[in-house]
Amino acid sequence: MDEAMIYRKRRGRGRNQAGFYHFQGSDKRTLDGYGDADFVRMRDERGNEWQGTSEVMGDGTVRYRFRDSDGNVISGIADGLGILLRDYSGNTWRGYVY
Repeated sequence: MDEAMIYRKRRGRGRNQAGFYHFQGSDKRTLDGYGDADFVRMRDERGNEWQGTSEVMGDGTVRYRFRDSDGNVISGIADGLGILLRDYSGNTWRGYVY
């Protein structure tokens, strides 16, 4: 049977990938760490450990949620232009994954 099949080209790396995470807050604080696909672990400059997840949404954006041992939360989204997070105090954090 000679039916024509259409193949879709797959991307080599998805948007929810493993890599090194770096964020800098509006008050010059930093978060650095490593993430493996959906689980991310980072440390800030004070030594606090932040753990969280990243999940790809239906429209291609990635949603990030991080929490430290004191219950503080940082969350936000990433689109094609970068990652933008907001913390429990309303401060913004910008960052990237490489």
